[in-house]
Amino acid sequence: YEPLKPMVYTGLYPADGEDYLALREALEKLRLNDPALTFQPESSVALGSGFRCGFLGLLHMDVVQERLEREYDLSLLATSPSVSYRVVLTDGKVEDVENPSKLPPAQRIEEIQEPWLDLSVVTPAGYIGAIMDLVTSRRGQYKRMEYLQQDGASNTDGAFGSGRVLLEYRVPLSEVLVDFYDQLKARSQGYASMDYSVSGYESGNLVRLDILVNAEPVDAFSVIVYRDGA
Repeated sequence: YEPLKPMVYTGLYPADGEDYLALREALEKLRLNDPALTFQPESSVALGSGFRCGFLGLLHMDVVQERLEREYDLSLLATSPSVSYRVVLTDGKVEDVENPSKLPPAQRIEEIQEPWLDLSVVTPAGYIGAIMDLVTSRRGQYKRMEYLQQDGASNTDGAFGSGRVLLEYRVPLSEVLVDFYDQLKARSQGYASMDYSVSGYESGNLVRLDILVNAEPVDAFSVIVYRDGA
């Protein structure tokens, strides 16, 4: 048996530095029944000592964080979720980077590869335009559209009158991490649903975006983004 590999990574830090050992013990206990959860120690100049944790997705991350706070009475600080990037260096070596602040210097990087998804969205036909606009704004690449048969469809309201539609796209995993699902539900009045699978890594025009506070970079705020959106 091989546990599923995490797709989403975030840094978890105790709000009170004295709770570091308690956080480590809590994570070890949760991992006993959750082999998909991974963690390793990391240190941040801004947030102190904590752990870089890997999850299967955002829901998994939310559940684990909620359990840590409720069951173990921990107050936590979490960094922005990110994905694992594959970095090809100029000397031919390949590194997996899960923490944006650990990205090698630009002069050593040949290319940065990011994970992509095969995304399927099922929606009432009345919301096709809004959903296509959402996916396109997240660097989605259109694959196909199929009208699905709706059993007993006789009404003609805006939500269901034209039946359901299946939209298939390819989209970077990083683009659907933060608020994509919420936006999908908002633009379809809650009717659209989605499913996805990881299709592999592809090279992208990516850079690390650093946030400066008082002219000093704060490592906890660093993110890897598409260059045009930096």
